[in-house]
Amino acid sequence: MEYNRYDDEHAEIFDTETSDRAFEEEVMLSGFGNAPTKTEGAGVSFDDANEAYTARYTHETVALAFALTEEAIEDNLYDRLGARYTKALARSMAHSKQVKAAAVLNNAFNSSFTGGDGVELCSTAHPLAQGGTFRNEPSTAADLNETSLENALIDISAFVDERNMIIALRGTKLIIPPQLQFIADRLLESTLRTGTSDNDINATKNMGMVPEGYTVNHFLTDTDAFFLKTDAPNGFKHFERSPMQTNMEADFDTGNMRFKARERYSFGFSDPRCVFGSPGA
Repeated sequence: MEYNRYDDEHAEIFDTETSDRAFEEEVMLSGFGNAPTKTEGAGVSFDDANEAYTARYTHETVALAFALTEEAIEDNLYDRLGARYTKALARSMAHSKQVKAAAVLNNAFNSSFTGGDGVELCSTAHPLAQGGTFRNEPSTAADLNETSLENALIDISAFVDERNMIIALRGTKLIIPPQLQFIADRLLESTLRTGTSDNDINATKNMGMVPEGYTVNHFLTDTDAFFLKTDAPNGFKHFERSPMQTNMEADFDTGNMRFKARERYSFGFSDPRCVFGSPGA
């Protein structure tokens, strides 16, 4: 019960907002298309801004409790070990939260876990509202290296909106499992290129292409998958419906003392343009 824990790693990925509803919905609007050329004397063209899809966040309740018997309380067990029990309860609640947050990325390539547009978070064929697709996953799965990182940054710069118009996005942070942290550090922190005898500069670092560096998430389950978070607005979201609350009460029939922790929240994403991910080769 005295172990330390990896705390609040979800904060490196998700933006936190409060909620006062049973669920939250965010609607993606398609905007307007490319403005056409108007010929002399002709009428102006009209366009419609329609809803593309809706992303729903359904809050989950997470709760855990433990009880001490009347005899244990009588023997001052809680007085001696109460702080440790409370710490262990908090650690269990925190662990569950990190697992649920990481599940958004752990299921990023799983077609059984879809977003508002009907496909998984990272896909080679995200449908656009007016036809066509865009991708936030490489055509050929690749491990993390200089080439795959550069290609991901290039692909992000070519992202399009729902009307297939190029938008200005960039990669901001590399999200990796512990197994890739040494590779990530070499790729982002070396002054010169890694794994080569050439005296070339590290272009990714020199150009500041990943300004927030990398973050290690210890709850990612795929040892060679990596993700580049972008600066797209309304991407990864964490809605907090009820912050963690603790309570204790005595049971009249048994004389036991019961302790409970509870919180309610949801994790998800609204716009898949918030990330570019590769499942690894």
